[in-house]
Amino acid sequence: MNASNPELEEVLARYNAGPNSGVFTDGSCEGNPGPGGWGFVWVENGEILLERSGHDPATTNNRMELQALIEALRALPRDAEVTVHSDSQLCVNTVNQWAAGWERRGWKRKGGPIKNLEQVKELYALAGDRPGVRLEWIKAHDGSRWNEYADVLASSWLR
Repeated sequence: MNASNPELEEVLARYNAGPNSGVFTDGSCEGNPGPGGWGFVWVENGEILLERSGHDPATTNNRMELQALIEALRALPRDAEVTVHSDSQLCVNTVNQWAAGWERRGWKRKGGPIKNLEQVKELYALAGDRPGVRLEWIKAHDGSRWNEYADVLASSWLR
């Protein structure tokens, strides 16, 4: 755990709900565009195995959500059997529903260009290389301990 951040300690003391195992990702941005951050935490039975975060001085919220997922999948072994949770329905739907069709059509979509295409391609490739990883949506700010933790990791860069 990142003991140097009292906000993370507060999350652990305050929240108990939600899944107790998995990878939890989040991205944040102050202004859109503006400075942003991303974070993920990998937890098994309530124990933190790995956490990472980063930032970009000029970005968008969607880019940070995508980057959090990319960094989490990069950190996972190719044979990992784990659920990755994101509170971005856009990112979850991109990987689980839309990207396969976009790839078949030469990375084009009917409604115009794909935003953040390079990140989308990288995320989709990483997900494809990790068949035991399931990507699921989790509701934001509903008291899920590890989603709240990932939120603090992502937003701590903005302070």
